[in-house]
Amino acid sequence: MTTKDSAPGRDETPQERADRLWNEMLQEVRVCQTGAQILFGFLIGVAFTPRFAALPDFDENLYVATVVLGAVATGALVAPVAFHRFLAGHGMKPELIHVAGRLIATGLTTLALTIAAALLLLLRTATGSPTTAWALSGAVLLWFTTTWLVLPQVVLRRTVARQAATREHGGAAGGDRFLR
Repeated sequence: MTTKDSAPGRDETPQERADRLWNEMLQEVRVCQTGAQILFGFLIGVAFTPRFAALPDFDENLYVATVVLGAVATGALVAPVAFHRFLAGHGMKPELIHVAGRLIATGLTTLALTIAAALLLLLRTATGSPTTAWALSGAVLLWFTTTWLVLPQVVLRRTVARQAATREHGGAAGGDRFLR
């Protein structure tokens, strides 16, 4: 039986849809959660290296900001697990999915900023050229913005437009091409 709340092309109840969405979210977050935790662990270790004491003030402050961003990213990406643990069995999966989606988005954003800041710190030290470090770190952050935010929106808009054209003309509009 298809309900009006089920996803297009699926025959699922609202609860089945919530279960599916939750499982998909867990699979997605596992990848970035592990990476964020490993990166955060490495960042913590930097303060205990002999070279850390010789960092200029800017780099020391950049390090602190990077560690804080890493902690926020890790916390946001682990939070859906805590939410699920506390709310499981209360019939709140749709609400959990909504909140978890926001937490994952926050985690991804702060993870991208953590990586860019860590890269900036590393490249300032490795190249000795602040200009090069800023340019390369900015380019990486732009890459994350493009692939994590812009490209999905472009794909979504094109898919919605293609689906609207298909409904309007009663047939296939544009085939199954990924991007035109």
